[in-house]
Amino acid sequence: MVRSGSGDIVHEGRKLAAGPAPAGDGVSMGESGPVAGDLPGIWGERLKEAELLRDLAPESRSALLAAGTRRRSARRTLLFSAGDAAETLFLLVSGRVKLVRGNADGQEVIVRFFAPGELLGGVAALPDRRYPATAEVVDDAELATWSRAALVPLMSRDPHLATAILGVVATRMGDVQGQLQELATERVAQRVARALLRLARQLGRKAEAGILIDLPLSRQNLAELTGTTLFTVSRLLSAWEAEGLLEVGRERVVIRSPHGLVRIAEDLP
Repeated sequence: MVRSGSGDIVHEGRKLAAGPAPAGDGVSMGESGPVAGDLPGIWGERLKEAELLRDLAPESRSALLAAGTRRRSARRTLLFSAGDAAETLFLLVSGRVKLVRGNADGQEVIVRFFAPGELLGGVAALPDRRYPATAEVVDDAELATWSRAALVPLMSRDPHLATAILGVVATRMGDVQGQLQELATERVAQRVARALLRLARQLGRKAEAGILIDLPLSRQNLAELTGTTLFTVSRLLSAWEAEGLLEVGRERVVIRSPHGLVRIAEDLP
């Protein structure tokens, strides 16, 4: 059981009841909540190249960091749930977060993974919005957060900041439209290859055999990301491993031939 950043009690990744936030100046990574310390001083250099911040002028970046809060969230904490009022903007500093939505059968489907340096909950910058999906921490995470109450005055005073935030929101919407187009127009093999390449760009790191997707990734996770079945994903991964494109283990994927996956994703001969 862990507490979400809002103080809600969370068990097995599900919000159960509201409660007071932990007392004290900070929290251990076994809990979740605000962490004492000046955001610009602690993470200022670390965040200079993060999404949104890297495109801001130094004075805009400093003002934004000064208005933010440091937060730690333990694995399986819900940062927000689908349908909640969008009141907080998050920037992932370390750890991993997944975005999930319920399907017509009431099951959770993974929409996207977030890597360090990425912004989530961008709709909090817009008036009267609700989060369209649920964000759950995959690994213990550190985040910079901004309340909507802190963001709105900053955006009013700084048009460049407002443009940058809205640009990130537009990019996320474009990503969703792209995924919907893939589901409607591409063969399953193309979608799975494209999803693996996307994860490699986000979360990949060099390994001896190729590019390791640095995330516990089950075949079921990959099926959810690509709108197909566990059987189909298992068949494709086994075939691609036999061809030398991948090295597949339990919740582990190494891309041995990125060019081979590109060929499949682009439906090239």
